Amino acid sequence: MPTAVGIRVAPLVIEVAGLDATAALARVGSSIGGLSSDEAARRLVVSGANEIAAQKERGWFVRLLRTFANPLVVLLGVLSAVSFATGDARAAVVIALMIVLGVALRFAQESRAGAAAARLRAMIRVTATVVRDGAEREVPLREVVPGDLVVLAAGDMVPADVRLLAQKDLHVTESSLTGESVPAEKSERAAVAGTAPLEMRDLCWLGTSVASGTAHALVIVTGRETYLGAMAGAITDEEPPTSFDKGVNDFTWLMIRIMAVMVPLVFLINGLTKHDWTQAFFFALAVAVGLTPEMLPMIVSVCLSKGAMAMAKTQVIVKRLNAIQNFGAMDVLCTDKTGTLTMDAVILERYVDVAGVESESVLRDAWLVSHFQTGLRNVMDKAILAHEEHRDAIVNQPWKKVDEIPFDFERKMMSVVVEAPDGSRLLLVKGAPDAVIAKCTQFRRGDRDDPVSAETLAVVRATYERLSGEGFRVLAVAGKKCQHADSYTRADESDLILAGYVAFLDPPKATAKPALDALHALGVTVKILTGDNELVSRTVCAQVGLPVDRIVLGAEIEGMDDAALTVAAEAASVFARLSPSHKQRIIAALRAKGHVVGFMGDGINDAPALRAADVGVSVDTAVDVAKESADIILLEKNLLVLAEGVREGRKVFSNILKYVRMGASSSFGNMFSVIGASALLPFLPMAPIQVLSNNLLYDFSQVPIPTDNVDADQIEKPRPWSIPQITRFILFIGPISSLFDYATFAAMWFLFKANTPARAAVFQTGWFVESLMTQTLIIHVIRTNGIPFVPSRASAALMATTAAIMLVGGLLPYSPLAPALGLTALPAGYWAFLAATLAAYLLLTQLVKTVLVRRQLI
Repeated sequence: MPTAVGIRVAPLVIEVAGLDATAALARVGSSIGGLSSDEAARRLVVSGANEIAAQKERGWFVRLLRTFANPLVVLLGVLSAVSFATGDARAAVVIALMIVLGVALRFAQESRAGAAAARLRAMIRVTATVVRDGAEREVPLREVVPGDLVVLAAGDMVPADVRLLAQKDLHVTESSLTGESVPAEKSERAAVAGTAPLEMRDLCWLGTSVASGTAHALVIVTGRETYLGAMAGAITDEEPPTSFDKGVNDFTWLMIRIMAVMVPLVFLINGLTKHDWTQAFFFALAVAVGLTPEMLPMIVSVCLSKGAMAMAKTQVIVKRLNAIQNFGAMDVLCTDKTGTLTMDAVILERYVDVAGVESESVLRDAWLVSHFQTGLRNVMDKAILAHEEHRDAIVNQPWKKVDEIPFDFERKMMSVVVEAPDGSRLLLVKGAPDAVIAKCTQFRRGDRDDPVSAETLAVVRATYERLSGEGFRVLAVAGKKCQHADSYTRADESDLILAGYVAFLDPPKATAKPALDALHALGVTVKILTGDNELVSRTVCAQVGLPVDRIVLGAEIEGMDDAALTVAAEAASVFARLSPSHKQRIIAALRAKGHVVGFMGDGINDAPALRAADVGVSVDTAVDVAKESADIILLEKNLLVLAEGVREGRKVFSNILKYVRMGASSSFGNMFSVIGASALLPFLPMAPIQVLSNNLLYDFSQVPIPTDNVDADQIEKPRPWSIPQITRFILFIGPISSLFDYATFAAMWFLFKANTPARAAVFQTGWFVESLMTQTLIIHVIRTNGIPFVPSRASAALMATTAAIMLVGGLLPYSPLAPALGLTALPAGYWAFLAATLAAYLLLTQLVKTVLVRRQLI
């Protein structure tokens, strides 16, 4: 399987990121005054509109023709045309209906292609602020060109892949690309060589947004050359065939190969032995129709539709029917962490003193800073303020804000000065632990304040380092009493007393652990693929019960070739700091190893992986592009429906496999019987009309297979398509029917004296009835790995059609239709022979099947 390589950062972006501002401007041919209008117009012609990849539109007629590019459809079409040309309109119509059903379903699915890219395009803001001719102006987003200077402010979408030239307190929300819940801090300083592109602080990306601060930035690339543009191109590429698609195609080619050998052989043997080449041709054509699994499209479609309706009752929407079987066959589920396993909301989890003991005073001080600061509140401020229990205790008391020292990147902290109810003033500080600790001369331990010294610094940092190591995002809280003054400055942020720490985490959903446990019980291995950091990932995995032996980082993957990545993808269970292309490569590596891979995600950055997987799963709260790229949507946040979906998928595949096994083994066995009888008998063993009628009745008996019950052992582990297993089933089970066919030939020839052309109708009727009844009855042995009828009972509909077809088979030789079909009444002794044949056939097939199951050959 080819490795996904379509998602990449443009080389020019990496180059410019490593240059200083002046060199960056020179590299893209711009200046601090921006471009002129004429130059911008010229570049727009050269670079094209600033639009991400559009779907390669095909007309409906072209798309309809492409749906016929399937070996089974082509084969059925040829047989339908030949049947019609030779006067067999009934067979032609039946086969044509099968073609129409299969093609219509596939056409409907492909008609939805490109919706994901359309959603991406709809997300992008329609205008951007650029510097043209030395002045700021608003221009349509599509007219932004490389070399433009753009002005960014809080709330703006980043209009292209840009390099920062100047910024003030800039934080950018990049969760759409990285999965990181907390906005990324940005800087205009040139990136250090070797830094992963998405971690370069002087770069901002199309599709992200400004959370706080302002900036001037240089546009490096636009449109399809941007990182988001490459991602959009990846999700509008042709979807790779899934495990189910490949399985159906492989089975079809298996049957075509059997037909390519058997049908010409039957034609030649009958032509040479009977000297009637016209009759031999029609008989061979009938045999070809009998060998063709013409009911496969219908059985597959009905099974999948029934599965989709069952899943809809559990609030699961199936967008692509084939995904149901892939869901059941899935043995590896890769899932994003943020929003799927976690709540995608930063929560204040801990508020502790330096010793790690929960402290209400630490929470109070942090709450006061977040409440009184006037800058744009970030997600951690909101998480602190969510503790409403402090509102009445603080807001309703005479706490007053006196002054504020806003956050900036140099200090990495913010401060507020408040007047307490007793009239004293406090300077309260919240910020990055290292920065705050550097300003502290004391730390609070219990009821006393101890000095910060070289000896106590380890004590001061211990709790912070432990929380960070557990994956929490930690802020330090400090303060001091201060004198009354008209204003306060950064110089006042000194001689602080460290109160403690507040720690934040995006916690797992309550249903995550039970859902993963249920999947594990079903034989599905879960792997975490996240853009978040490794510490947070390890903590979340521990909370949901996923063992973590090794974490593979995106930077490591950059240096891996396909072979090395395949080894790592098999061995590791957690992958962190990933880009969308990393996720796509991991999934491709797992699929190349033979796994059926599911991926669950909800962000823009997950869209390529959702399409690359055999089955993509998203949730109702996901961004639109993720939902468009997914095959299955969970309308409820309860992840336990995942396990139920897997079970339903396995039921669907089990019933599809029943038809495949029944039809293929029966056809294979019949071919041995046909070849032998054609060579030995002076007449055809069965007339062409009888072959087609027998096939039609047998097909009808299998129509209720989608309603059939499924044994528990059939859904306890993943069941992917296995052509070797199907081939072994055909080779071992198929010839059993030939043994009893030859026994029937012998009985008709020697016992009932149907051994001359004048008695050919008796011979043909005897084999017609025996063949139809053994094929129909053996369905109940093939449909289960256990004992049929009593422990493993078929559905009522399947039992009813079995009884009906066997009754029809017994009555046809005596019905008004008998002359038209070339059938005649059978000797009375035939029915006793048939009963013994059916009993022996069922017993021998059950014994052989049991041996094959125990040896795990089928």
